Amino acid sequence: MAHVSVKAERPQRTTAEDALKSKSADANTVSGGHLVAKALKAEGVDAIFTLCGGHIIDIYDGCLDESIKIVDVRHEQTAAHAADGYARQTGKLGCVVTTAGPGCTNAVTGIATALRSESPVLHIGGQSALSQWKMGGLQDLPHVDMMKPITKFASTVMSTERIADMVAMAARECFAGAYGPSYLEIPRDVLDREIDISHAVLPQPGHYRASTKSVGDTGAVEQLADILVNSERPAILFGQQVWAARGHQEAIALLRGLDIPGYFNGASRGLLPPGDPHHFDRTRSFAFGRADVIVIIGTPFDFRMGYGKRIDVPTLVQVDMSYATVGKNRDITLGIVGHPGAVCEAVLEAAGGRLKNDKRQLRKQWMKTLADAEDAALQKLMPMFKSEQTPIHPYRVAYEINEFLTDDTIYIGDGGDVVTISAQAVRPHSPGHWMDPGALGSLGVGTGFALAAKLAHPDKEVLCYYGDGAFGMTAFDMETADRFGAPYIAVIGNNSAMNQIRYGQIAKYGEQRGNIGNKLGDMEFSHFPKQWGGFGIEVRDPAKIAPALRQARAEVAKTGKSAVVNIWVDPNEYAPGTKNQTMYK
Repeated sequence: MAHVSVKAERPQRTTAEDALKSKSADANTVSGGHLVAKALKAEGVDAIFTLCGGHIIDIYDGCLDESIKIVDVRHEQTAAHAADGYARQTGKLGCVVTTAGPGCTNAVTGIATALRSESPVLHIGGQSALSQWKMGGLQDLPHVDMMKPITKFASTVMSTERIADMVAMAARECFAGAYGPSYLEIPRDVLDREIDISHAVLPQPGHYRASTKSVGDTGAVEQLADILVNSERPAILFGQQVWAARGHQEAIALLRGLDIPGYFNGASRGLLPPGDPHHFDRTRSFAFGRADVIVIIGTPFDFRMGYGKRIDVPTLVQVDMSYATVGKNRDITLGIVGHPGAVCEAVLEAAGGRLKNDKRQLRKQWMKTLADAEDAALQKLMPMFKSEQTPIHPYRVAYEINEFLTDDTIYIGDGGDVVTISAQAVRPHSPGHWMDPGALGSLGVGTGFALAAKLAHPDKEVLCYYGDGAFGMTAFDMETADRFGAPYIAVIGNNSAMNQIRYGQIAKYGEQRGNIGNKLGDMEFSHFPKQWGGFGIEVRDPAKIAPALRQARAEVAKTGKSAVVNIWVDPNEYAPGTKNQTMYK
């Protein structure tokens, strides 16, 4: 149903006389591109990530009037990853704007990554004019059909009057249940057309959203509180949703209030700082094999969790923002659908100080057992962390990066084995200070994430640890980061191979055929940023890693340009998960 007149058909929504100001000679008219910008502004969007195209330029004109930052990149994949990264770092709607055809297809990987990572991203794409429908216009593709499987909502905007309303609709879908991306296609004549402002349907901010902080079924919340109060060896795993929905403070309060050990994956890494008595990470399998209660909050039973099949525990509880995720892939004892922070807060309140001293003492003993196991696991890793071998052991690189981090360093992992290995060493100090490719396993996310993280937090340091294969995919947008005053430190674990895949091929087909399709050239990437005044350094000696990182930090601070630390690592060292091929099991 088309909405044409605010007064006639949508009385609860304002006409735009006061809100809309067009650069048109006629003060009573507004273009579609300006309506997009007005709607984005109403959604709290303060930056769009884009690559220019003739189909979308009126959106830029509108963004200028609305003081929305236009961050133009060299490849749409980077733009989509940056919009995703911006959403993760700010908690707000991320926005990527692409032209039609290849502009849209180049962004597909970034949008699919946002889907699997449950990140709220609005993708606005161009399209040839409706007047040229089915005529074979420039860059005409069935974008909506292509985007539907990888978004929560995808639609064409058929009239200029509905543009702002459709932006609001798509944005609302991004935050419905588990977060995710939406796609809007706007034909060029719809976008460029100017209409009388009294005919524009512009939702009024604050008047068309419901609260998403649901506690779920209150009876189930009481049941979970009882379970936790009466358990002796509970453990909680917090996932992506806890940070994405900004439920981290309530999650931390639940751990501390009931003395429960916490484990963290994805964006929830860093919710507690290293050394916190409730923070655990190297003993998840150990704890899950001995716990009497496990609560999984905000992460699905996907391949990263062994589809839930590896968990053998008397009581298993799952809390998630999506009804479809709860109980998927395995049976559970109790399921709750709700906002992770609201549920944690409600459970703690329902527990109401009922945890008796004898149970609390058992919890202390339980956490002491886990802390001892953590120390043992660390000591087992230390020979690799401190390895003096050359080529450099990749565990040594991850260890040195962790030692280098400050309280204000946002860490990004982009690659296969480098992410897997760094997860065993890198301990972010604060919430939001860990970013990784997520469940889609996309390579090339790092540059867009780094750009977005630095734009969102200009006073923080951003470090991205790439594999050399991942770096080669999007590295040219490092110049974009510098162009927009968002320099960062790029560390490359360079083994001249796509090593995670290489191991599986060698194991299956032998050395002679195992190196086919996965070997890369030896690239001294330190030369790359020097093209525009950045800093680069090669490292082949493990003793030189720490000095090189410090020098990179100093150069970024001095020049305002990004730095590359290219570290040559042993191509014959692999992560345990790679050796066991756990990603396929």
